[in-house]
Amino acid sequence: MYHSKIVGLGHHVPDTVITNQYLSNLMETTDEWIVERTGIKERRWMNPAQDTVANMAAKATHMALQRANLKETDIDFIVFATITPDYFFPGSGVLLQRELGLDGKIAALDIRNACSGFIYGLSVADQFIKTGMYKNVLVIGAEIQSTALDISTRGRNTAVIFGDGAGAAILQQSDKPGILSTHLHSDGKFAEELYVKDPGSSRPHAERQPEQILDTTTYKVVMNGNQVFKHATTRFMEVIQEALDTNHLKKEDISLLVPHQANLRISQYIQHKLALRDEQVFNNIQHYGNTTAASIPIAMSEAWSQGRIKENDVLCLAAFGSGFTWASALIRW
Repeated sequence: MYHSKIVGLGHHVPDTVITNQYLSNLMETTDEWIVERTGIKERRWMNPAQDTVANMAAKATHMALQRANLKETDIDFIVFATITPDYFFPGSGVLLQRELGLDGKIAALDIRNACSGFIYGLSVADQFIKTGMYKNVLVIGAEIQSTALDISTRGRNTAVIFGDGAGAAILQQSDKPGILSTHLHSDGKFAEELYVKDPGSSRPHAERQPEQILDTTTYKVVMNGNQVFKHATTRFMEVIQEALDTNHLKKEDISLLVPHQANLRISQYIQHKLALRDEQVFNNIQHYGNTTAASIPIAMSEAWSQGRIKENDVLCLAAFGSGFTWASALIRW
């Protein structure tokens, strides 16, 4: 059996920086309120004149390819994780294929597992490489969340959290294990605790295709923050421990934990429970907010560029999000 390893990482975020102070001019909130509850100081929001999910993904891909010393035509397969595709359909995977000039040459698969999407995509890519079907698989997490937010006091619980961006990882066939294991879970009982209801297909014709939308409430993010926090802290710990147990490792063996950047308070809780030092955990939510499927690859790319990821390090990735879904991956760099 073949193994897979990550040979290149890249990321891209929009130029527009949205500070907490800016948001306080649009809704009843303050920098102190946002930082206390989320740890976020600023986030990036898209510019409609220049940013799309697909072209941000392409820019992240070009960075990853350059770092891996590969070219676009070396890519065998695209796995694209997003819940905010540029179109209702087709998915953004084929749009990225077009951006990269690979039209008709390779397949593209779209994944809709929200905050867990990148790890789900990593797992899919790992399986394809292990079977020998592909040698270089591009895994993308990219989102534009800002245009689905309720930018008002009514929607501030979610409006202050989410940001836009893209991250890329290139997995390559290897003789030695790189991706040690991946672990995927879901529980649909809690689907409506964090979701966007519309545009959904299970509606009467007049509701699915209204001539005029007077109430856009169901097109915006709805989140039960208390439920999400409660389940996230539990599932994060479970799925991290599952990865360690599978590989007969202990928490002390983790060189760097890269959690999904959902909330700095969740990351700090996990760090405390695992008794990890600050240098063993990477967080950048302070600058980018929650970029959903993009958060882990953006964080990994930044960690690598800062020298936080070194050869033979043990990386643990963990995510929790809408669905509910949760996942982890253990990687030997």
